[in-house]
Amino acid sequence: MKERFRLWYERLFGTEQQTIEPGVYQYTSPQDQPNPYRLHLRIDREGRGTLILNASTVLHLNQTAAEYAYHLVRQDPVEEVAKAVSSRYNVSEEQARGDYTTLMEQIQTLIETPDLEPVTFLGFDRSEPYTDILQAPYRIDCALTYKTSGENQAAAPVDRVRREMTTGEWKSILKKVWDAGVPQVIFTGGEPTLRPDLPELIRYAEELGQVTGLLSNGDRLTDPQYMHDVLYSGLDHIMLTLDPDNEISWEALKDLLAEDIFVTVHLTLTPRLVKDFSFQMDRLKTLGVTHVSLSASSAELKPALLAAREQVAAHDLNLVWDLPVPYSDMNPVSVELESTEEAPVGAGKAWLYVEPDGDVLPGQGINRPLGNLLEEDWDAIWSRAHSG
Repeated sequence: MKERFRLWYERLFGTEQQTIEPGVYQYTSPQDQPNPYRLHLRIDREGRGTLILNASTVLHLNQTAAEYAYHLVRQDPVEEVAKAVSSRYNVSEEQARGDYTTLMEQIQTLIETPDLEPVTFLGFDRSEPYTDILQAPYRIDCALTYKTSGENQAAAPVDRVRREMTTGEWKSILKKVWDAGVPQVIFTGGEPTLRPDLPELIRYAEELGQVTGLLSNGDRLTDPQYMHDVLYSGLDHIMLTLDPDNEISWEALKDLLAEDIFVTVHLTLTPRLVKDFSFQMDRLKTLGVTHVSLSASSAELKPALLAAREQVAAHDLNLVWDLPVPYSDMNPVSVELESTEEAPVGAGKAWLYVEPDGDVLPGQGINRPLGNLLEEDWDAIWSRAHSG
């Protein structure tokens, strides 16, 4: 998901100054406000920031934007902020006042926007993805189980894990990565809805302040009671791995689209799907789908994958490319770039992948263990991620 680009505030000022003290800063608005909200701001050692709004939207900020966000979390008056920024940077008080006011207005817009994307680009510019060494990744992908339903079980890498972690062990890992500064977790598998503790784990991550996502085939989500248990636990977004030939899959999609949850649909291209891909895009568009993810089941389908990307654009749908979907490495962004330039690599930089027994990989399908989060400190594992 679009999620993993760095977001930079539009205006850059002169030379960098001494940064705000690294740490976590929080603000909770009064509950009697029309739109109550929570802000978590993490400032790293370089002065960059991660602003988490209502544990559901992540903004990545450069040093200047992070400083404005720091004042916003402290609820400092506009005039005081203008004087402080003007004295630290080569800008006028008028310009600083305008920039701070703009940021406050943008945050307010985010607060009032329903079904917000888990990572949004409102009022910000993107830099090249994954070009810097980060203090912590943007996301952890948690494979709760490698169990799958039906005929898909044969494809699951069950031989890679000794056992599945308990609920308590998963909670300890969620706490460990939150303390390290990771703002988002994706629950995946296998099929994560086969874990009876999925709602409990989502709820725990939400209580910590993390943005939570789910990757599922949707079979269990056609049960209204179970779907609401999952959604009401605090889930922020879901990617449905759609099987176009399975009406249960379409039923799950329709049910999710009727709820207050951000939905992305993933399609794995096969020779059969290629033949009626435009029809499937028409169907998704009619249902109200706005975001689509694509991958291909074999290298022979690379040309079809690029053609499918064009169909997504022609239907005015947004492309998501960086979540841990089946055949993650065969996505249209990497395929398009591989012949002309190095594709952006987020695995091991912007995200890590935790297997059901606690082993950490750079990304899904990259079988290079970096250590085990139950047995080792975060810093040791993260150090191996960028040294590899």
